[in-house]
Amino acid sequence: MLVIPAIDLKDGHCVRLKQGEMDSATVFSENPAEMARHWVNQGGRRLHLVDLNGAFAGKPINEEAIRAIIAEVGNEIPVQLGGGIRDLATIERYLDDGISYVIIGTAAVKNPGFLHEACDAFPGHIIVGLDAKDSKVAVDGWSKLTGHDVIDLAKRFEGYGVEAIVYTDIGRDGMLSGVNIDATVALARALTIPVIASGGVTNLDDIRRLSEVEAEGIMGAITGRAIYEGTLDFAAAQKLSDELAA
Repeated sequence: MLVIPAIDLKDGHCVRLKQGEMDSATVFSENPAEMARHWVNQGGRRLHLVDLNGAFAGKPINEEAIRAIIAEVGNEIPVQLGGGIRDLATIERYLDDGISYVIIGTAAVKNPGFLHEACDAFPGHIIVGLDAKDSKVAVDGWSKLTGHDVIDLAKRFEGYGVEAIVYTDIGRDGMLSGVNIDATVALARALTIPVIASGGVTNLDDIRRLSEVEAEGIMGAITGRAIYEGTLDFAAAQKLSDELAA
């Protein structure tokens, strides 16, 4: 299972939020490309980028920082990116820049036709990000809960041809409160495409518990605050995951 470092971008800096609140941002680095290099040097095999300003604005905002990250590490490992992706032209531009996977979140829920078109136009490059609380999907930077059941929606999007689902339990994201293993496994079991767990990864125990259920269809775990605040040693986490898979 991949342990995937998150680089959340706000105003060109690498930050972390608590439960998606923009005014709760903690700046961890003013040089995101340098941070990307650090995680690759630590053994990272994929990076997860989020354009936080873009997610709230509904259009790309941190492209300069994203291009700098791609220039630094994009030819070494896959980079996946979400936040503010609402049209095919934006997807095409990011893929041309060197992004490997584009993550569509709110737009997938609000405009499934757009997601369908994206999967047709860019097969193998589209991931859907589903953020949920108590199994109901949230949109617009987690500010609105919908009536959509996360498993039902994921199954529909699987039929469109998405590559994977990034599943975030928004009650736990950035709170260092542990992963919602049961909900993540339930989603993975319902799908044939892989699930990437997100939200609440706190320590090696979370990595161990996720690695033990990897066979259910969990290909990776995104971690942010834990590796920046030191409750999780990233290199040790990837090493443990590899050992458990051996």
